[in-house]
Amino acid sequence: MFELETARLRLRPLATRDLPELSSMLADPAVMQHSLRGVCDGATTRHFLDWCFDCYINYRTGPLALVDRHGGEFVGFSGVSPERIKGVTEWNLGYRLAKRYWGQGLATEAALASLEHAFEEKRFDSVVAIVEPEHAASLRVVEKAGFVGFDAMRFHKRPVRLYRMRRAQWLQRDTKEHAEAEMAVLGK
Repeated sequence: MFELETARLRLRPLATRDLPELSSMLADPAVMQHSLRGVCDGATTRHFLDWCFDCYINYRTGPLALVDRHGGEFVGFSGVSPERIKGVTEWNLGYRLAKRYWGQGLATEAALASLEHAFEEKRFDSVVAIVEPEHAASLRVVEKAGFVGFDAMRFHKRPVRLYRMRRAQWLQRDTKEHAEAEMAVLGK
């Protein structure tokens, strides 16, 4: 399996040892307020973890544990995984962080690492992000990650915004960032 790293996070496959922290996070009503599936009990969390294992085996991708690189604490999860939307399997960016890690830019950092893996390693053609319109923090994450424009729709009987990023958009974004960084280094 694979691992990813960012400045502050290590992304690795979820493991059975993560079950206590994962269960605590997914049982927190504040964390799950905007979850399309709601607060999870122990059995539902275990089912989610088993689904993650299936994603790793069948697709070599899926929700990855977010672990603080310096302290080793479990932060949450992020990744790209299959999701049925209007009868079509899409690659969906998902992320969820324990409440104590909110507001630090970690969700955006994790989302960018997940997208980089999806587009550059897995070479997916497109990735979607499903966000409830009133979830301001998640809207900021997808916008900072480079998603633009959305379709309003219903998903699991709730109104959502379906954002889509194409691989070409990601690669163009990456090229633009590198050009801007080079200009900054050159002082132009």
